[in-house]
Amino acid sequence: MHLRWGDAVFSDQRARRPEGQGDPPAHVDRQAVARIIFNSDDQRAWLQGLVWPLTARRTETFREEIARLDPPPRAGVVETPLLFEAGAAERFDATITIVADDGLRARRLALRDQAELAARERLQLTQEEKAARATFAVSNDGTIEELERKLAEILDSLAV
Repeated sequence: MHLRWGDAVFSDQRARRPEGQGDPPAHVDRQAVARIIFNSDDQRAWLQGLVWPLTARRTETFREEIARLDPPPRAGVVETPLLFEAGAAERFDATITIVADDGLRARRLALRDQAELAARERLQLTQEEKAARATFAVSNDGTIEELERKLAEILDSLAV
């Protein structure tokens, strides 16, 4: 499941703009949004107040959709940033946190040009806190194939 929140942000921004200022840009510049929300408690709270309820509704719709499939899938997977921070873990039968060595994470992020990682991470639970809250914690210090194998083992263990 993937939620595209750009349209919701655009609609809300249009409603919040003073009359005569026109529409906000139709394209959501995710990097610009990140710079704003990770440096402004008020703007971050506004965005979370908009996106988190949308995510909750979309998650429930997704669960209903997969429950109607015949045969139903073994599991439905929802990737949710800030799952624990949003207090949303109770919506799920099980949660999986994927963790990796800090040095390896830094190297991987450098490949993706994530210069604002420190600003983001200070607002999130640590990997250790997420692992403690999750039903399962999986180390992603190896290859993609190793990670896929570990995740498949978890799926098998759920006996769904």
